[in-house]
Amino acid sequence: MGIKQIVPILAVLPMLAGAAFAGDAEKGESDFKLCKSCHAVTATDGTVIQKGGKTGPNLYGVIGRVAGSDPDFRYGDSLAAVSETGLVWDEENVAAYITDPKAWLGETLGESKVKTKMTYKHRKNAEDMAAYLVTVSPSDS
Repeated sequence: MGIKQIVPILAVLPMLAGAAFAGDAEKGESDFKLCKSCHAVTATDGTVIQKGGKTGPNLYGVIGRVAGSDPDFRYGDSLAAVSETGLVWDEENVAAYITDPKAWLGETLGESKVKTKMTYKHRKNAEDMAAYLVTVSPSDS
């Protein structure tokens, strides 16, 4: 195979990777009922998008935000340590986190002894929830 055949393939690969991860935001919005007991989605102007609890942080704008950086929420030590690294939430790492928060924290921090306040595990369709959270993030994030 010559270079003229390889270059177009290389150009398409990143698009395929994104398509493989794409979740269904509509399904994620429907699944948000599983999150409402702990999380709300309230825009910065006070508009309530999803009414919910305050046990967890407000999820408005979580995609594109530094992990553990909502000033109105007190995070556990492990997520606060992730915040110090500057990690920014994107669809992929949000989906991985909500699938198993403790395992994700351990892997991300490279530590075996981590603690999380989020004990719920979103075992199915986490990519759908992440896709929904993109829709409740400001377009400039």
